[in-house]
Amino acid sequence: MPMGLCLPFPLLWDMKEAVRACLAGRLGCGCLLFLSQCVSTLTYDTLRFAELEDFPETSEPVWILGKNYNALTEKEEILSDVTSRLWFTYRKNFPAIGGTGPTSDTGWGCMLRCGQMIFAQALVCRHLGRDWRWEKEKRQKDDYFSVLNAFIDKKDSYYSIHQIAQMGVGEGKLIGQWYGPNTVAQVLRKLAAFDSWSSLAVHVAMDNTVVIDEIKRLCKPSVACTGAAAFPSTDMELLHNGFPPEARMMDKLSLWKPLILLIPLRLGLSEINEAYIETLKQCFMLPQSLGVIGGKPNSAHYFIGYVGEELIYLDPHTTQPAVEPSNSCFIPDESFHCQHPPCRMRISDLDPSIAVGFFCNTEGDFEEWCQHMRKLSLIREALPMFELMDHQTSHFCNPDVLNLTPDSSDADRLERFFDSEDEEFEILSL
Repeated sequence: MPMGLCLPFPLLWDMKEAVRACLAGRLGCGCLLFLSQCVSTLTYDTLRFAELEDFPETSEPVWILGKNYNALTEKEEILSDVTSRLWFTYRKNFPAIGGTGPTSDTGWGCMLRCGQMIFAQALVCRHLGRDWRWEKEKRQKDDYFSVLNAFIDKKDSYYSIHQIAQMGVGEGKLIGQWYGPNTVAQVLRKLAAFDSWSSLAVHVAMDNTVVIDEIKRLCKPSVACTGAAAFPSTDMELLHNGFPPEARMMDKLSLWKPLILLIPLRLGLSEINEAYIETLKQCFMLPQSLGVIGGKPNSAHYFIGYVGEELIYLDPHTTQPAVEPSNSCFIPDESFHCQHPPCRMRISDLDPSIAVGFFCNTEGDFEEWCQHMRKLSLIREALPMFELMDHQTSHFCNPDVLNLTPDSSDADRLERFFDSEDEEFEILSL
């Protein structure tokens, strides 16, 4: 095997067995020499995958973004669902951010990649549906490539690492600086205003409070607001992002803008308060679930479900070469899907700073989500992580916020009103 070549996943599993055989004294000197040469070719990121365990054989229900599986009889379905999620990891050798900045996000971009993943899941639900599945070497729909193209590492993709890093400067984050869940949520909210194809309403709920009236005003704009300048529509931009020109007409006819609801929370001081664990689990059961972004200090993950007392997540901490679309707009996409068993960690090890995500494609979906949340608040062993309110209470009222309309420069006004620093969460307590 040539030096410097990373080994494929099946060989990694064989090598794992070979190491065990070596330790047991069952390999000869020649095999040991070959094994040592192979190990020398592995990167740290590749070795991480060699330690992954297969999905557990358990009678516990497995929940993946609102879908319930049986691990004993539906393991292939579980892995297919996980593999179909868009997996964004560190990349290297992409065009320099800002022209002269970093060409790799290794070591600092994990939360940005997790933000991309939770947003990509919303776009998949929006354009392909929750039941859509990716299959290796199978030609996918054009809408799939349009979704993927929105996250490619180049400056003119709506949600690229370039756009997120540069928009983050407005949130007080230097390019190359680590983000928290709240910061990436605020940045993605701003970037979504330019995505005329998806025409999303993005709400970041602050102060652990979701106000129903605010969301309905955001998702049901007047006809005059719908065609506002906040949604650029130049032919060049639509061409760069690969989106159809009829997107704006669909936007004008829409009575409800599909909602991405992101709720930044802090569920404890230095570790998660156990009183919130059951509520967190319940969130993964909802059909509107987009998952959770969070992880451990300075190590972000995208959590897509749970089994027993373990969270299931996609890990962005492996570095892959940047991908360039071909002249025909085809994108080599295998590296954007995690084709090994998903990672797991104990829920009790989760850092308390997280952001929970939900997607409501229709007003009916949002009404159903509100009903779920109200029922969840009645479960004695499930302490609510946030408050659901019909109207804004007087102590929250501020004319500058309540009078916002989708066609104004809301991002700057909201930025002045809300402190977006991740350290400024209100601590939830019993």
